[in-house]
Amino acid sequence: MSRLQTRFDELNQQNRAALVTFVTAGDPDYATSLAILKGLPEAGADVIELGMPFTDPMADGPAIQLANIRALAARQNLTKTLQMVREFREGNQTTPLVLMGYFNPIHKYGVERFVADARDAGVDGLIVVDLPPEHNPDLCHPAQAAGIDFIRLTTPTSDDKRLPTVLEGSSGFVYYVSVAGVTGAGSATLEHIEQAVARLKRHTALPVCIGFGIRTPEHAATVARLADGVVVGSALVDRIASAGSTDEAVEGVLDLCRELSAGVRGARQ
Repeated sequence: MSRLQTRFDELNQQNRAALVTFVTAGDPDYATSLAILKGLPEAGADVIELGMPFTDPMADGPAIQLANIRALAARQNLTKTLQMVREFREGNQTTPLVLMGYFNPIHKYGVERFVADARDAGVDGLIVVDLPPEHNPDLCHPAQAAGIDFIRLTTPTSDDKRLPTVLEGSSGFVYYVSVAGVTGAGSATLEHIEQAVARLKRHTALPVCIGFGIRTPEHAATVARLADGVVVGSALVDRIASAGSTDEAVEGVLDLCRELSAGVRGARQ
């Protein structure tokens, strides 16, 4: 059983949603990013998404675009990102870790080599936003053959005709993008989220996690009452951008993570 399945099964038994946190690898530098990554589980993150820096993150809004720029300026690359996962795994063998990003760096690294190195480093899943199901043989199938979950994004425009195609071969969880637009955009109404979760549940037995636009503990708690997981990224990345020092960046992210975790954990009580 994968770490993701184990974690969601545990949380289901506890009748609570997962807090899924996103940060960009190497933002603002390797050492600070690694300190944040290592601190997230104790601060309440149930699942971690680690962004693979890329020069053209077209699905991301300004906050994460700037995080990519900072990381690349600090010479972060895919080799260092996988090394970061290995160092994280030295002290944590239970928290699921998902790499999120775009296909170009993986293609350049080499798919076969990447899948093998990601598996050996301790990666549990992949979210590759620019690879639709029609390209499953390019990465999805090799990843899953190696035991790495391939997580699909679904959107408000994924209708009932398209959803079976999008979800075919998905594993780990389903990431529902709650607003049409880029990361950090405005948030969806609760009615919309409730309807979306119900519709996705008709198509898949996988956990459904909601992201894009969730920034506060109160908002996270509200979504946690409806979905299996709450994804927060831009709000955490903003803490890094606004920090006056690397120590402040670490504490800023972990403090917000604790607040979000408290909201998610208390949501169904």
